[in-house]
Amino acid sequence: MKPECQLFGTLGCHLCEVAEALLMPFVENGLLVELIDIAEHEGLVESYGLRIPVLRRCDTGAELNWPFDAEEVVAFLR
Repeated sequence: MKPECQLFGTLGCHLCEVAEALLMPFVENGLLVELIDIAEHEGLVESYGLRIPVLRRCDTGAELNWPFDAEEVVAFLR
């Protein structure tokens, strides 16, 4: 079973859109990804503002910082 994840980003972020597109095949194969807009939470802007997009595993809290590719996502989800 694949872990649930969160993708931290914000509207209008080109790299976030690229990361979402990269994750779509994983989502289509059962990966649950919650999109978190950091602009809605001041603390998240402080934590993630300079490094979005960031993929975070909900089970372990491990984070995968951009840039990442499909192979890195597969390894991250293991």
